[in-house]
Parts: sequence; structure tokens; C-alpha cells
Amino acid sequence: MLSIWRTTVGKKVAMAITGLVLFGFVLLHMMGNLKIYQGPEKFNDYARFLREMGSPMVPHSGALWVSRAVLLAAAVIHVLAAVDLWLLGRTARPIPYRFKENLAAGYSTSTMRWGGIALLFFVIYHIFHLTFGLTGLGGQRYDPENVYANVVHGFSVWYISAFYVTAMAALGIHIFHGFWSLFQTLGLNSPRANGPLKAAAISAAVLIAAGNMSIPVAVLAGILR
Repeated sequence: MLSIWRTTVGKKVAMAITGLVLFGFVLLHMMGNLKIYQGPEKFNDYARFLREMGSPMVPHSGALWVSRAVLLAAAVIHVLAAVDLWLLGRTARPIPYRFKENLAAGYSTSTMRWGGIALLFFVIYHIFHLTFGLTGLGGQRYDPENVYANVVHGFSVWYISAFYVTAMAALGIHIFHGFWSLFQTLGLNSPRANGPLKAAAISAAVLIAAGNMSIPVAVLAGILR
């Protein structure tokens, strides 16, 4: 396994696989979060289900923490592979090109790199904000049994909602470029398939970004309260 990891292809495959794992989580997470539109009772029941998954075979919140550990491992591998590939690229070409022949590729790479770093900081803040309730609730008390109220209080602060909307736009861009890189890594792209694959990448990015953006916007608009 280590010999595969040391190769450029191995790192790209690792990024593709962990990217799929993270995308699956983001998709399911969004679908679960959209239950907030069903009202406090349904949304709090969903949050309670996440904490009680596997009960009584596993401890309270045990399955949830296992899921978090898997996601953390996927994120670490994803980031390490990205950093290693970037360092390998710099080592292979220590003197930058005077003229870039493929500006689109350069823009895509730069967007993925810096967008990924921004999303990493966003995830850290999101955990402190709505997972542990340590900040950004507009002076309201964090209630682990009333997740609906926590979300409404958190997004009632306009600049926090604006930050989330911006982060979701960055996530959408990251997903689009990530999907496109995934198709290339797996060798699925071709002149005939490029159109449908690009449409799929755009659809996935827009779906997830718009779905997540809708919640803070709905709170500020008074739809969720």
C-alpha cells in the first residue's frame, strides 16, 4: 500500500476515493439538514436518530462518532494527497513557466487548492458553531436536545449566515472541479462523454450548494423561526 501511495497515480486515486467518501457525506448531510423545513419536531427527531444509531448495540452517539472518525480519516488522506501532489509538481518544475499554455487548468488547480484550504477552516468553524455550540449563537443558550433552535439562533446572526453562504459557494466550485478531476483520474472522460459528465458535475455542485445555502437564507427571511 505504501508503494502505491508514493506514486503520483496512487495519490490521485486516493484523492478520488476519499473525495467520493466526502461527497457522499456532504450529500447525505444536506438531505438530512433539509428536514428542517418539516418543522422542529421532525428535525429534532432526525438529530436524535443520529445520536441513537445502533442503540442499544453501541453506546449513545457511538455510531455517530465512528462516522466522524471515518470522515476525519478521509479528509486527512485527501488533504495529504493534495499537498503531496502539489509538492511533487513544484519539485518537477522548480522554475515556473513564463507563459501558461493552459490557463483554464491553472485556474482550476489554484481554485481547488485555495478553495480546499478555505473549506478546511470553514469545517473547523462549523464544528465549533453548530456541533458543539461554542460560538455564534447570537447570545442564545446551546441546547443539544433542540437542534432546530440552535440552527435558527445560529443563522439569525446575518454575518454568520453570509459566511455560510460564501462557504457553500466555495464548496460548489470545489465539488465541480473535484468531480471533473475524478472523471479524469478514472479515465471516464472522452469527447463523447465530456458533455454529460460536465452536466453531472455542475448539477451536483449546484444541488448541494443551493440546498445548503437555502437554510441560512430561510432563517434570515423569517421562513424558519
